[in-house]
Parts: sequence; structure tokens; C-alpha cells
Amino acid sequence: MKHKNGFNPLSRNASHRRAMHRNMVTSLFKFERVTTTQPKALEVRRTAEKLITRAKVDTVHNRRQVARFVQDEAVLAKLFTDIGPRMKDRAGGYTRVLKLGFREGDAAEVAILELVDYQLESADKEDKKAKKSADKPAVEKKATASKAGATKKSAGEKKAPAAKKSAPKKAAEAGEE
Repeated sequence: MKHKNGFNPLSRNASHRRAMHRNMVTSLFKFERVTTTQPKALEVRRTAEKLITRAKVDTVHNRRQVARFVQDEAVLAKLFTDIGPRMKDRAGGYTRVLKLGFREGDAAEVAILELVDYQLESADKEDKKAKKSADKPAVEKKATASKAGATKKSAGEKKAPAAKKSAPKKAAEAGEE
């Protein structure tokens, strides 16, 4: 039973646990998706939710409080300029834990901890492909125009050397007569 147990110590001492929370929260905000064991994900989620709640209001005090956990300045800026405003309308529940099953080797329960509005990269790739296909006809037109110009030049170059070859033959023929 879980009576009066405030948190899962994860079989670590306080300094190790705090460092692990810092690293995982920083990675979560940097990549917006982290794969880890389920107990770690559930513990880190508590910390991440509190930091996102702070990031919704961009004040000096909130930045300093969050900077105690997130020590990477780029990630801290991303949290306050990108993630916090995205979550402005949500009352909570900024993260989700997706169970993946059991890890081979030690049979630990593996889970994905991600932000709720996380978009898969495949959707981004499809958007990029759509943009490229839209730009492709214009590129193809330019390519065909340059190919046509290249073929005209090469045809002209072929005619000129042929004429030069025929001129010496005519001179040689004239010399023979």
C-alpha cells in the first residue's frame, strides 16, 4: 500500500535523484519526448508539470525558480517562449505517459513521456514532401529550359569542328590536283 509515501525514491539517494530529475526534465523540454522506465516517467512527470505551470507566466521570479531545475539556457528560453504559451489554455495535464511494454534484458517496464501537443516527425516530413512537390514543377521547368539550351550549344559546337575538318580535306584535295 502507498500510505503517506509522497514520492518514489527510485532506489537513489537525494542528490542522484535530483540530478536525474534535472536531466530528464531538460531532455523532455528539449526534445518534447523521452523514452525511459515507467516509474521514472511517472516521477519526472510531476516535476515537469510544475515547471510548465510556472512557465505559463513569464516573470523574472518564475524564470529563476525554473532555472533551478533547467540549467540549459536554450531549453529555458524554449520553455518560456514556446512551450509555456502553447499550454496557456490548459488547466493541467501537460504530459502523457505511453506504455511500451517490457525491455529486453532486465524486463523493466518502458514508457514514453511526452508533451500532450507533441507532433510526430513523420507528419513534418510529409509536410516537407508536399512543399517540395509543389516547388518541383517550377524547378523542372528551369531544368528543362537549361537542358534545351545546353543541347543547342552542343549541337552548334559539333557543327563547327565538322566544318573545320572538311576545310583541311578540301585543301588536301586541292593540293593533290
